[in-house]
Amino acid sequence: MNSRERVKLALNHSEADRIPRDFGGMESSGITGGAYFNLIRDSGFDLIPEIYEPYQYVAYVDPEFKQKYRIDTFNLTPEPASWKRVDNPLGFQVLLPEKWNEEHDAGGTMVRGPGGTIIARRPAEGHYFEPAYFPLQNAETVQDIENARTLIQSCDWPFFADESIEALARRAAAASASGECVVLNLCCHLLAAGQMLRGMENFMMDLVCAEDMAEALMSCLLEGYLERIKRLSPKLKGSVDVVLFNDDLGTQQGPMISPLSYRKLIKPYQSQLFKAARAAFDAPLLFHSCGAVREFIPDLIECGVDALNPVQISARGMDAGELKRDFGKEITFWGGGVDTQYVLNRCTPAEVKDSVRKNIELLAPGGGFVFCQVHNIQPDVPLKNIYAMFDALDEYGMYS
Repeated sequence: MNSRERVKLALNHSEADRIPRDFGGMESSGITGGAYFNLIRDSGFDLIPEIYEPYQYVAYVDPEFKQKYRIDTFNLTPEPASWKRVDNPLGFQVLLPEKWNEEHDAGGTMVRGPGGTIIARRPAEGHYFEPAYFPLQNAETVQDIENARTLIQSCDWPFFADESIEALARRAAAASASGECVVLNLCCHLLAAGQMLRGMENFMMDLVCAEDMAEALMSCLLEGYLERIKRLSPKLKGSVDVVLFNDDLGTQQGPMISPLSYRKLIKPYQSQLFKAARAAFDAPLLFHSCGAVREFIPDLIECGVDALNPVQISARGMDAGELKRDFGKEITFWGGGVDTQYVLNRCTPAEVKDSVRKNIELLAPGGGFVFCQVHNIQPDVPLKNIYAMFDALDEYGMYS
């Protein structure tokens, strides 16, 4: 059984030979650059972290590690046409996209966009970048939104990801031919894109006080995303096994926005977007949202979502057993394998193994489960705990 077959069985709520494994198949299921450097050094591999998502500083997981840990997923995210080797201020080298230019000073690191504007900042001793520029933060009318249609429709396709569609298709075809499960990141967001364009406070206020502004923005985004699907799908259909969408709807304690606002202002556009993607790629849909999203799961199922990531089991209302009981026949849980807020980074290896075992017992029966830790592994995670996680998978992750 190959990786594609294994993941497809999980998505069809059937048991394979073993639980499918995702480690680095998307920008929220892998490992950050500093943590990966530590793992590389400890394992004796002569590799340099390749940072394909520089805001979070997420690294590709190299084929050597994927083979060692029997990983089933292939990350198909738009990437740069060329890379460059740079020194990270924390003392290790990385490969960065050629167009991602970091400028260091005593206060930290900043990055300028193509027009020279500072778009991201990382504090001194920090690991990650925060957005520093919100191009529509001063928009006041629907017409202001309409006038920025071109900007809106290109906002979340990374400016540094300049490979051709043909190159993206070649990577997809090669991974597919090898039997890997190819996960395509379309880089489409709705709620998050509004926050990136308008600024968090402005867009959240739009959802409450200026619904016409929010709907104008959603409409422009949807138009651009549908055009993106039309452009990519003829080249990628047949090589893509899962299509990924991202949009954080939850916080630690509950929904980020009210379910009523979501259903009125976000869900209708998600429904159209998801329907178009499924039809164009003929592939199941994976949706990433951190936090306490239990209240949204029925909506996501109704919109056509097949799998949910990262299944943040430490958030309110996200008990693994209850989720499996209530939604396990309708949606696949792609995550929830081990908590990364309190367990993977703070507990002993024995406690990590026991947590993995318990979560497998709750989520794996009958299929509908793809194992990965809850979000990316951070630099504070002890290496022995990463090894313990995979040891537990080897011990408890077999179906037959």
